[in-house]
Amino acid sequence: MKVEIYSDVACPWCYVGERRFFRALDALPQADRVEVVFRPYQLDPSLPETPRPLAESLEAKFGPRLEATLRHTAAVAKQEGLDLRFDRALAVNTLAAHRLLRLALEEAGPEAQRALADRLFAAHFTDGANIADPALLADLAAEVGLDRGRTAAYLASDEGTDEVRAEIAHAQRLGIRAVPTFVFDGRYAVQGAQPTSTFLQVLEAIQQEAAASAEAATEACVDGACAV
Repeated sequence: MKVEIYSDVACPWCYVGERRFFRALDALPQADRVEVVFRPYQLDPSLPETPRPLAESLEAKFGPRLEATLRHTAAVAKQEGLDLRFDRALAVNTLAAHRLLRLALEEAGPEAQRALADRLFAAHFTDGANIADPALLADLAAEVGLDRGRTAAYLASDEGTDEVRAEIAHAQRLGIRAVPTFVFDGRYAVQGAQPTSTFLQVLEAIQQEAAASAEAATEACVDGACAV
């Protein structure tokens, strides 16, 4: 089974959603047979690379509801063991972070990409770091096993930029308009930071479906021939 998580590093519900999803995956038998990759999506691609306080950026969108909205989001995240400090968080363009996630997947694999995603989320929402800063991104990449020199050179170039934008355009063609969105085997999509129990039900159902299909294919093949 392959699961593609469309998310944005600047999305708090993506942070909550991936934490709940991986908790469900840990409870799934034969979880080692499930490949999980992060796919890019930008909630606001118009943001500049110069950061400003997140609350200031969100004020126009939420108005007087902003404080209550952030308080509620932080409380939900706390239940998942996440420390969201919106008073520190910065609004900044996330394209460089997505390029780095792509590099991690290509050069170190899904586990390194997941570890990097967790570090990016924590840097943004807990540490109040500038996740568009090439030096910070290179440090985070080194923490998950990527070569720092290679990462710094990559970020200083345009490598991966067209590919990330193409992936975002592909997501939009798929009809993805909100994140997180979890796509299972390219056929089923679950949107939002669903409860862990919901993710587990979906994973179990798809796993059972795959097992039934494999069994049916085996039964169709007897005496050295397979029925079509």
